[in-house]
Amino acid sequence: MRYSWATDTQLTYIGHSTLLLEMDGMRILTDPILGDRVMNIRRVSAPAPPHVAERIDVALVSHAHLDHLDMSSLRRLGNLTQFVVPAGTGHLLRKAGLPRVTEVSPGDEVDLGGVKLSTTHAVHSGFRPPFGPAAVAVGFLISGSRRIYFAGDTDLFPGMTDLAPDLDLALLPVWGWGPRLGPGHLNPERAARALQLLRPALAVPIHWGTFWMMGLGPLWRDRITAPPRLFEAAARALAPEVQVRTVEPGEGPLEL
Repeated sequence: MRYSWATDTQLTYIGHSTLLLEMDGMRILTDPILGDRVMNIRRVSAPAPPHVAERIDVALVSHAHLDHLDMSSLRRLGNLTQFVVPAGTGHLLRKAGLPRVTEVSPGDEVDLGGVKLSTTHAVHSGFRPPFGPAAVAVGFLISGSRRIYFAGDTDLFPGMTDLAPDLDLALLPVWGWGPRLGPGHLNPERAARALQLLRPALAVPIHWGTFWMMGLGPLWRDRITAPPRLFEAAARALAPEVQVRTVEPGEGPLEL
């Protein structure tokens, strides 16, 4: 099955798990990380362009880890933005002066007016270091003129099979920000296996090529650029009917 997109659907990969989706007249930003550093990781790709934070209608946060829920980035979006965050994390945003917060758990639905969100299960820790809160991790199914799955961070789970029939696009993590992955992640091969369950028309690998652990210098630097290529190769072997398009951090907007 080949994908066919409306001409007003655009995707920009800002880097890591941050994507700007422009669809059905809305500007949707996922897991906004707009600065050059988060704790002990630093940006090694092109910086996030300033205009990305402008006129964001909705910001989606998949879980409370510091490289996904970054308060300095969320504050840049301003208090007119609608934030959809995992249950148990809303108070962090309200304390920062961001009042338009909707907290969600897996299975919840949010009507954004023309675009609907369905909150999905994710196999990943939602604990925010070092002291919490402990919150659930989620993914998002974004439904409008197209159906798009943003996985956030997750490992494989059986429910992917029935997650989203007729899925147009899957945005799947294929790595992280260091030389190794802990539990609750997809690596290139496991992300390709997710394609067998999800059966999207198109897949774009995310969560790679943007941040690298400070102090490692050039060590294991192949982990920065190799994951999407490995994902492409695994997808050709395991899910050849799915088209894969690798978008470099900072590339776009793309009319897909």
